[in-house]
Amino acid sequence: MMMKEKRTVVITGASSGAGRAIAAVFAQNGDRLVISSRNKDELGLLAKECELLGAEVMAVEADVSDYKSVINLAASADDFGSGIDIWINNAGVLAIGEFDTTPMEVSEQVLRTNLLGYMNGAHAVLPYFKKQGSGIIINNISIGGFLPVPYGVAYSASKFGLRGFSAALKAELSKFPNIYICDAFPAFLDTPGIQHAANYTGKSLKPAPPVYDPMRVALSILKLSKTPKSQTMIGSTSILLRLSYAIFPALTRGIAGKVISSYLKHAPGIEKTNGNIFSPLPFGNAIYGGWGIAGKPKAHRKYLAGAVLLFFGTAFLLTKK
Repeated sequence: MMMKEKRTVVITGASSGAGRAIAAVFAQNGDRLVISSRNKDELGLLAKECELLGAEVMAVEADVSDYKSVINLAASADDFGSGIDIWINNAGVLAIGEFDTTPMEVSEQVLRTNLLGYMNGAHAVLPYFKKQGSGIIINNISIGGFLPVPYGVAYSASKFGLRGFSAALKAELSKFPNIYICDAFPAFLDTPGIQHAANYTGKSLKPAPPVYDPMRVALSILKLSKTPKSQTMIGSTSILLRLSYAIFPALTRGIAGKVISSYLKHAPGIEKTNGNIFSPLPFGNAIYGGWGIAGKPKAHRKYLAGAVLLFFGTAFLLTKK
């Protein structure tokens, strides 16, 4: 597809984690950035960082769960860049806990942010794309779109819902060959997301290893912005987990539930919290969460391969029985 020399790129959830990494990568690429999140102070700091990398930047405080706020974001981006070329849906929240002991208003806000937030973004930007006849929406969904997360029921509902939303929208837009919808499915990331999560387990949380460098996600999304494709699995773990659930859904769910239950049984206790579900937090606004494994992504593949062989071997024996 034909691309302008300097593209206008909107990034939601830009103030921490993968969103902050995406902003840095697109700034280095020379794009014009419209960065957005609920955290006005961190957006200001990020804007300065991206300007030092040579980008033109506008920061817009917005809550993706509020449609009027997203409409304003799209209008501001259109004015700033004389059109919008790429819209990256990235903002997301997480709530962990037994479904019936997690307040419904928390679960509802997870859905409003993770699912309706992406729908709000697409709904706001598509009129601009249709008017100019081109544009790219990139949805950063996560492997959670294929693998259910026990004790994260609302999160799973939102991520599975995103797959359905995106698939239906792609079919609807088939008559617009230069408007692309791209879905990215990374595995577990070394971001502050767990630190920001609502936690009703009463236990300290950490992501399941291996965790991936969020810069790898950012680079994959940059690649999608240049060569759009419908789906991109990021990391061998995401591919293997997707395959596992596709072949052995009940067994995969059972193992996931037992692993998380076992972890929670032995994890240190902490106070329950609603995290950043309703408002941003004053900590954990870097790209990294401090969970990472040093070295290149390939360093742990041999361990993954062994684990996968063991898993499928066990699964095969169990299904035979």
